[in-house]
Amino acid sequence: MSLVSNADVYELYRDAWGIPHLRAPDALHLSYAQGRTTALDRAWQLEVERRRAQGASAALLGPESVAWDRFARQSRLDDTARRCWEALEAGEPETATWVRAYVDGVNDGLAEGARRDGRLAQTPAPWDPWVPLAVWIATHILFAGFATKLWRERVARALGDDAVTLFATDGPGTAGSNGWLVPGDRTTTGAAIIAGDPHRFIEDPGVYQQIRLACPEYDVLGLAVPGIPGLAHFGHTGTAAWAITNAMADYQDLYVERLRRTAGGATEALGPDGAWEPVHRHTETITVAGGADVEVEVLETPRGPVITHEAADGTARTLSLRYPPRVRRDLGFAALPALLRARTVADIDAALDGWAEPVNVVHAADSLGGLLHRVAGAVPLRHPANRLHPVPAWDRQYAWQGWAETPAEPVQGFAVMANARGIASPLGVEFAPPHRANRIRELLSGSADWSPKAMADVHRDTHLASAAPLLALLPEPHGLTPAARALRARLLAWDRRMDADSTDATVFSALRTATVRRFAADPVFADLVGAPAGPEVFHPWLYLVPRIGYALEGLLTTTLLPGLERAAHVRAALEETAAAQAPDTPWSEVHRLTPWQAVPDPDATWPGLGGDHDCVNATSSVPGFTDLTARASAARYVWDLARREDSLWAVPLGADGVTGAPHHRDQLPLWARCELVPVVTDWSRLTKESV
Repeated sequence: MSLVSNADVYELYRDAWGIPHLRAPDALHLSYAQGRTTALDRAWQLEVERRRAQGASAALLGPESVAWDRFARQSRLDDTARRCWEALEAGEPETATWVRAYVDGVNDGLAEGARRDGRLAQTPAPWDPWVPLAVWIATHILFAGFATKLWRERVARALGDDAVTLFATDGPGTAGSNGWLVPGDRTTTGAAIIAGDPHRFIEDPGVYQQIRLACPEYDVLGLAVPGIPGLAHFGHTGTAAWAITNAMADYQDLYVERLRRTAGGATEALGPDGAWEPVHRHTETITVAGGADVEVEVLETPRGPVITHEAADGTARTLSLRYPPRVRRDLGFAALPALLRARTVADIDAALDGWAEPVNVVHAADSLGGLLHRVAGAVPLRHPANRLHPVPAWDRQYAWQGWAETPAEPVQGFAVMANARGIASPLGVEFAPPHRANRIRELLSGSADWSPKAMADVHRDTHLASAAPLLALLPEPHGLTPAARALRARLLAWDRRMDADSTDATVFSALRTATVRRFAADPVFADLVGAPAGPEVFHPWLYLVPRIGYALEGLLTTTLLPGLERAAHVRAALEETAAAQAPDTPWSEVHRLTPWQAVPDPDATWPGLGGDHDCVNATSSVPGFTDLTARASAARYVWDLARREDSLWAVPLGADGVTGAPHHRDQLPLWARCELVPVVTDWSRLTKESV
């Protein structure tokens, strides 16, 4: 039975873009309304996310989803969510009731939502109250990139311990998200502006949902994660606003386990005290649409769930994953309703003291002039080696020793967050290159009268500073073929902007691709060429060509590989690119969006884009592999603290998750051009839907 009596007592309005604006008599009815409206608009997406969180997506999507389902079950995502839910009910019962109201809304809307979407042949199974927590964990379990530790270990074996961070994402990487906070002394209104864009894999439907939530206690608009109540990452309460980026903190560990079977058939693991400890073991079955069932062995040591129990690179070993939500039984969900009630920066700061997963850098401001730049989330204290590679479970020095303090710093001039080294440096190992952060600072420094509309100029900037090391290694013209000399001159004259209509950008990408492939074929990397071993879900972190592509800037300048013939490879790549005599093609014709779809839409057409992975307009391809882009801005926002109604936002597709609906992809052309749509706060300008 629903916890919310008279559950239909709420009002649903939509603006011209189909964005839902919800109004209810209290916070519980409002949470119910958010859940029900999300189910109406995104029933297919909610069903996919629930199944992924529970390791049951292959029953809907087929054999290609088995690898994920196996990982979800072995890492015990759903069980962790249940434990976090039990702790939430015991310690924060009001928050648990609020989450349950959202789930009641989802369940009451699923049948109607399924009827709207032809991809769902029947009404999905109802949600349990912990499903939002499971969706949250599943969304972020790979966010901190613990699989990178497997790559570093492989690099150390091939190239030596000194090379363990040779492929560090500091030069450059796929991680992304921009955010900037401009204080009132640099704006046209005298109040702060917060702007930015989270970079994620673009999905259809989108990973962020524009929404407004209003009741007598608060009136907040922002970007919700479908399946999660409230506005965890980006919100504006009218007098205060917040936004986040990935802090690039390292807070998940891999432990090498020694297991044995006892005479009685039980499994034990060697613990840090030298004693053999009991290991939980059971089996589960993955149902596969169009394929045979798959049995999965689930093991858990005192460190955490076992995520690989097979040979890797010729060495038989078992790895367990230790991650904060399973240890703490806490995701920080109590912060969600507290953020909705925030009126000042102090309120936001206090709410985020309880944040846990994932670890974020936060910007916040209020209409009174308050400013905030801090890190929020749970990071364990432990041996530095834990951050680099898997460590032995039987050695006590690698055990967790408590929790780190999350740093904060004053805002001076303006604050920028772009995943680079900075405020979160003590908490991580690898960070994004500094180019996006430096470029944003450069652009912001060019004016002292910023307005919300002017922020679009920052969002769309395409300057590629990371091109410099490759261009610097172009050979002198003597000895080059005429075509290579002409190409060299063209590239050196290029303005280094990855504009959508730039043909020079396309030529540069071709040179970069040729260079990456020649580097990958160099004998110095011979031991890294082989196909990855171990679970398939980790393979994206373990292929050599993408790793070289993302780390090319550093590989062009490092002294750790004296045998790498950089100059010869660049020269050969230049000649190869020139000899190809490719026709002049605008960058957007090859740099096209390719979003992830659980079931591909064969009739979909996707736009070409400007930008590149180190531009502020960060549209990431995989250098050396493809110019297509699957990762870009999952949303863009501009929060105006003077007048919320002057704020702006956009998402890659639209507000509706139903294919073919009027608002499914109506924002796509604007988003592709880095344009924003206005936030509407006047209820009289909205269209009311019957409920």
